[in-house]
Amino acid sequence: MRRDSDESALVQEIIKRTDGVIRLALPLGLGKPVTLVNALVQAACDDPKIELTIFTALSLERPELSTDVQRRFLEPALDRLFGAYPELLYTRLLRFETNPELPFMEGDGATLGPKEVDLVLDPPRPFELFSAPRRPLDHVDHAIGLHASRLVPDGGTLQIGIGALGDTVAHALLLRDRSEAGAIQADCPFPVAREPGEPFRSGLYSVTEMLVGGILALFEEGVIRREVNGVAIHAGFFVEPRDFYRRLREMPPDRRSKIAMMPVSFTNALYGDEAAKRTARTGARFINGAMQVSALGDVMSDSLKDGQVVSGVGGQFNFVEQAFALEDGRAVIALAATRMSDGALKSNIRWDVDQVTVPRHMRDIVITEYGIADLRGKPDAVVIDALLRITDSRFQNDLMAQAKAAGKLPGDFEIPVAHRKNRPETVAQWLHPHRSALPDFPFGSDFDDIERVLLPALQELKDLSPSLSGKMRLLKSSVVGPAHPNESAAMARMGYQDDKSLTARALRGALRRSYRED
Repeated sequence: MRRDSDESALVQEIIKRTDGVIRLALPLGLGKPVTLVNALVQAACDDPKIELTIFTALSLERPELSTDVQRRFLEPALDRLFGAYPELLYTRLLRFETNPELPFMEGDGATLGPKEVDLVLDPPRPFELFSAPRRPLDHVDHAIGLHASRLVPDGGTLQIGIGALGDTVAHALLLRDRSEAGAIQADCPFPVAREPGEPFRSGLYSVTEMLVGGILALFEEGVIRREVNGVAIHAGFFVEPRDFYRRLREMPPDRRSKIAMMPVSFTNALYGDEAAKRTARTGARFINGAMQVSALGDVMSDSLKDGQVVSGVGGQFNFVEQAFALEDGRAVIALAATRMSDGALKSNIRWDVDQVTVPRHMRDIVITEYGIADLRGKPDAVVIDALLRITDSRFQNDLMAQAKAAGKLPGDFEIPVAHRKNRPETVAQWLHPHRSALPDFPFGSDFDDIERVLLPALQELKDLSPSLSGKMRLLKSSVVGPAHPNESAAMARMGYQDDKSLTARALRGALRRSYRED
């Protein structure tokens, strides 16, 4: 095995060994040898005789700052939030490259012997790992997490999706394990036919494509502790904030060895040693997010009507398939009941959806902030009834009328009165008294205090500014609304301290609205 600190020398060696016809396979997500990859790409750009083909997935890039407001908020904090991660030239190329910031993980999908490695670059200045900042959790997120926490059996198997969903489910499970969720669940104003759940006596085992921060937190606090062949977590890859990488690096090796990185073919499927996987994955709960769900149970998670891909499907379909294949497995789809689109409020539970990621014949459990709908094995009328009960009440009548017009519900069907108060204010009234137990960032954040003030205001600005009525509401709040306590610092952080433009006034209004609604 040859090692070098000069990427140019390794590039020339690669070209020599391949005669300039290079087929480069790179790992998914983190672990790409960015310095070497960029040098290879540059060499191929400089010499048209070099043929370079790259096979990879999930190339990590900083967000494109398409608006002035985004630039003002994110540009000063890009390195802190996303890491000083080099831009991939392909968007990026190398054989192998060492990086001391990347935690050394064990498992069949993580280690190679020296004889399996050809060329290794030890760069004199290793790059900083890509960091994915956490999003703050609001009342909707916490309500979904609390509902989901009821579904996870002690001694079971857990997989949770990325982003805010993973954070809220993990936080709710920790509250449950600490016996701190009981009072919150008891105050729930929505009929939920599931017990809140007791602390975990046997603990959980996790098998997940992506090792998310919430899974790591559950492992650190001992909720995930049921072992399968000496391992409590089998995972495929991770992309998280920088403190996640630090915690893994600083974890004692014998403790870290309880987390094994495996090929995605292991985590996402039962094929291959199926009997052992079935034995291990008892009481499995696979919890993932979606954009929309149809009244008949179709799930839309990855692309829009015009085919534009908004999010990779990832392992969602694989885990739904596993849930049906396992004797006691369940697939849980979680989503907010509503969204703002083009300045208007719209329901995420619709009569039909534009694209289908998981078809209705694989419908299982759906959660919104308003409760849990158990759909598996139910006839269409029962499925529609269950989904109407967790639909925002501002959209229930229209959806019910569509179902009746299609002959899927009897003409005299009515939504039970107990499910007619599905509104944001009901959720807020439930959770606001328990706010100390439901923080915006239960697992920390790279955003500073003023940036945390700005986040809900920027979301308000994004939601309202597309419509004329929304713009008027923002501008009105900027004049008559009570000032936010941190308004001056927040406006200065965005470079708007002395700005009288409409955008600056709209942001001021958004700050005041977010403070009033807090």
